[in-house]
Amino acid sequence: MTDPSQVSRVDPLGGLTRRRLLTGLGAVAGLAAGRRWAPRWGGAAQAATSAPIKIGFQAHRTGIGAAYGRWYERVTHAAVKFINAGGGIAGRPVELITEDDGTDPKRGAEVVEKMATQHHVDVTFGTLFSHVVVGSAPRAGELKMPYFVVSEGYHVASTKLNRYVFQPGITDVRSQVMSMAPWVSNHLGKKVTMIFPDYAFGHDHRDFFATAMAAHGGEVIEKIAIPPTERSFAKYLPKIPRQTDVLYHVMVGPGVLTFVKELGEFFGSKHPEIFGFIDSLEAVDIATPGLEFLEGSYFWEAHPRYMSADAPESETFYRDAVGVNHEGASVSDPKDISTYSHMFGCWETLFVLKEAIEASGYQSPTPADKQKLMEAVEAMTTFEAGREHPQGDKIFNGKLHQSFGHQYISKVEGAKLKPVHRTAIEDGLYEPAGDYTTQSF
Repeated sequence: MTDPSQVSRVDPLGGLTRRRLLTGLGAVAGLAAGRRWAPRWGGAAQAATSAPIKIGFQAHRTGIGAAYGRWYERVTHAAVKFINAGGGIAGRPVELITEDDGTDPKRGAEVVEKMATQHHVDVTFGTLFSHVVVGSAPRAGELKMPYFVVSEGYHVASTKLNRYVFQPGITDVRSQVMSMAPWVSNHLGKKVTMIFPDYAFGHDHRDFFATAMAAHGGEVIEKIAIPPTERSFAKYLPKIPRQTDVLYHVMVGPGVLTFVKELGEFFGSKHPEIFGFIDSLEAVDIATPGLEFLEGSYFWEAHPRYMSADAPESETFYRDAVGVNHEGASVSDPKDISTYSHMFGCWETLFVLKEAIEASGYQSPTPADKQKLMEAVEAMTTFEAGREHPQGDKIFNGKLHQSFGHQYISKVEGAKLKPVHRTAIEDGLYEPAGDYTTQSF
């Protein structure tokens, strides 16, 4: 019998060429201009059964990913509530079954197996930390369990996992750093020192940003890897070369606030240009004492934490639905800062699943229906910005099982993040390394 403390249920309440990209974006623009947002639910084929669609949520409730996991879970519950209030998926309610993987790859594989063999879910989704994805994905393939991750790692798009793994709701690190490297090189400096977590996610940054900077006349002169469970960073900072123009940092885990504070103590008022991924400050208030040195520095954001005055209706709707105010904090506790640049991926992934289930005529977790569901996702090409996709429009490459979207560079001004640059989708495109659609089911 399942431990109720570990399970929660929510019931009803091809390669991308420039030409193909621009065609896809044109289609998105046409859709946006042609109609106001409305759920695509009215025309959905109704299922032959009223049994719930069972979605397994692999959550980081504990471990180094707990801060993200908490907000991933909030957003997932909000999306399920909204979907069920609108009639569910193909007229069937969504039942959410949540298991904690402890942000641990071994436990992650065990959760995937439990979802398949004990809970008998239709799909499993929601995994963030890349080492957990890499550790869980093989078991998903063995069990023929559609596995939708919200991770950002390049491991999905590398086509080195298996056909059952998808990442449609969030972009990947390779695309992100390719998009931003030209701006960093042109505006901040050419000689870069990188500080990153020593596991797959950090290695993606290390490898792809160095390559992207070299392509734009820059150079990574030092790479400093730090264990993701580290809580004190002073011993690493003296490794930063004096000739560094730009310090590039991306840290995760329980020590992120300590890392940023110690960085300020090390440099004082004289420091190189600083460019960080917001991962280093997700769930952290930038106005926290000790972070004043970040004023004037820059961060990557996927979904700007601070809402702009001209934000679209879909952004207001999404924030209201997930309980986040205009500064990216919980509406019930302004000290509870969200993981805003990541958690939207859970919301968007669930709407991709909804669309695919309805388009494919999926009924139950049989091999034939799973194949139809996966082929429906692989046939998708664009996601229109709106309530279902509040972060923005995207291009989806079915061969890579990966989305491509816009990125933001924001500057710290008055202890808040102000976007200064938005990339084009085409800035983050790269040649496919393989093709999942050639693999067997």
